[in-house]
Amino acid sequence: MNKLFISICILCCGFTVKAQYPGYTSLNDLGTFKSAFAVAAQKTSSIKSDFVQEKNLSMLSEKIISKGKFWFKKENQVRMEYTNPFEYLMVINKDKVFIKDGQKQNTISTKSNKLFQQINKITVDCVQGNVLNNTDFTIRVFENKTTYLIEMSPMAKNLKDFFKTIIVTVDKKDYTVSNIEMDENSGDNTIIRFSNKEMNTNLPDALFAIK
Repeated sequence: MNKLFISICILCCGFTVKAQYPGYTSLNDLGTFKSAFAVAAQKTSSIKSDFVQEKNLSMLSEKIISKGKFWFKKENQVRMEYTNPFEYLMVINKDKVFIKDGQKQNTISTKSNKLFQQINKITVDCVQGNVLNNTDFTIRVFENKTTYLIEMSPMAKNLKDFFKTIIVTVDKKDYTVSNIEMDENSGDNTIIRFSNKEMNTNLPDALFAIK
């Protein structure tokens, strides 16, 4: 379950800036950002990207570094594949989630599980630019010269029990997600950084097939 949370959460006035966001200031014009983010997302039919995940465990001093590939295709299709140092695969295709961890495979229907419905909604909202409307979180937005920072604090109990905050960093050039940082109540912390992003390329349906 922990790996699934880490994998999915890819992708939501007058605020007071917190000390943990140095270099950022409160975003005054939230409406303009919200509209621009949604418009850019609507123009995005697919995304292909590399990612590096950094896991900081409260019980260990060393960081755990993982690498892999990420794909998104409308409508509601996501593939996140860890390739190093271990193999782990998660595929979302509409209302189904497929997980492969080593030799173990499992397919889950989000319709029968409220938690997976919420996770699926986070994923889709981030990619499609609707994350600011997600009522499962309270949202605060900050900015610097190159990026927006979206702070998501869970309101839904099952998410609140697991996460303290989710931080989504959005590139001002193209409104794509650059980083996702997840702070857990346990004290663990995960950062996923996306690079080599390719937008609106032709992705085969087979990437997202769930048998």
